Amino acid sequence: MPSVDQVCRTADSMLRTLFTIPHASRSRPTVPEGTTELSAAEKAHAGALMRVNHVGEVCAQALYTAQALVTKSPALRRHFEHAAAEETDHLAWTRQRLDELGARPSLLNPLWYAGAFGLGAIAGQLGGDRWSLGFVVETENQVAAHLQSHLDGLPANDHASKAIVVQMKDDEERHAQQAQQAGALDLPAPVKTLMTLAAKVMTTVAHRI
Repeated sequence: MPSVDQVCRTADSMLRTLFTIPHASRSRPTVPEGTTELSAAEKAHAGALMRVNHVGEVCAQALYTAQALVTKSPALRRHFEHAAAEETDHLAWTRQRLDELGARPSLLNPLWYAGAFGLGAIAGQLGGDRWSLGFVVETENQVAAHLQSHLDGLPANDHASKAIVVQMKDDEERHAQQAQQAGALDLPAPVKTLMTLAAKVMTTVAHRI
């Protein structure tokens, strides 16, 4: 049973993710020699892609926060909390880039957060820690692949957005490796398929709303 302190930290994380401007602990990635000059159409396209990436970071906060709440292992809780802190950097970078592009975050962020939190809690409660870690591995692998597609889809001269996405991809791949090393189970194929379908719905809707 989570302690009152853990529940309070979980609520605080949710409120900060959804209703405050996040602050990064690391400097935002840049390409000093690359000048970003975009047309109105390119800005709109890049803004839609970065909105999807921002939603992904909202979901990451929810996922790690839920898993930290339900695990009984102090070491694993610290693992999830550390990963969530790095994802906060991503949240801050993508939000800042959205503002620069004149784009807004998804209007459905509370819904995305609730869904990801529920999945994280279910994975931790029903499957245990190794199942929960397996969920992290699959999620991060899918996110990394998704970010690669955005690197290919962003305007060629949008160096500002690409620098952020490259660092995010590196971090997500590292999170997957760390979860694997911590003892993650390989999820059954039907579960992976359902996760892929859910991610497709989220990215399609968030691209527009």
